[in-house]
Amino acid sequence: MANGFSDQFLLEAERHSVWGAAQLETLMEFLPEAPWNADLATCSYQQGEVRLRVGVLGTYDMEGGSWLWGWANPGLGGSEAVALSAAVARYGQAHGIPEFTAEEIDLSGFDDPRRAAEMLAFAGMGVADAPGYIGQPAGPGTQVYFLPDDPKVPSAELDPVALPRVLMTGVSLIGRSPRQAVTGYFEHYGVPQRVEGDRLIADLPTGAAVVSFDGMGRIGNIQLTVGG
Repeated sequence: MANGFSDQFLLEAERHSVWGAAQLETLMEFLPEAPWNADLATCSYQQGEVRLRVGVLGTYDMEGGSWLWGWANPGLGGSEAVALSAAVARYGQAHGIPEFTAEEIDLSGFDDPRRAAEMLAFAGMGVADAPGYIGQPAGPGTQVYFLPDDPKVPSAELDPVALPRVLMTGVSLIGRSPRQAVTGYFEHYGVPQRVEGDRLIADLPTGAAVVSFDGMGRIGNIQLTVGG
């Protein structure tokens, strides 16, 4: 699926893949299945009884197969509603990631343009350190992506018991670099980690997680130890 994206972008997206997948699951459980509305002038989003402060990350034109970052939207540029999107652009400039700095991205050549748009939203969420993203239809053929910017959104916790499942689910999303995905997950939670040969060892509060990689860079085994 990743045809068309730069290596810089894929590695950055991979860095957020594990914690991001867990966080999206947490956000979806938090939001009710209900009608939604947004007031961009006040950065307000409401879905059912839940009201959140949000920003506009970007929009996807399904007919044209193109993505437009919120900071490049002529109707929103410079407003508070695209402050998080603008932070993504600055990150892209600082780290040489072209997908974050191009105003508009043509996704029509991808095998699955809609999924490519979701990857852009996912990576933008990760760079902005937002607790998920929300994609909603905004008129015929247009999808708008919001980033929550509100402490009411719960954060996915690092659960040692669920760690093997969480790691394997996250690394399967992109598949560019499982090691980058695992490293990024522990970095996100501030967990000390070290590399010993083909193993990554993370020092959890309850003990240690040992993630082994095979010769092709894939996760070969995950072991949990208690008490060190």
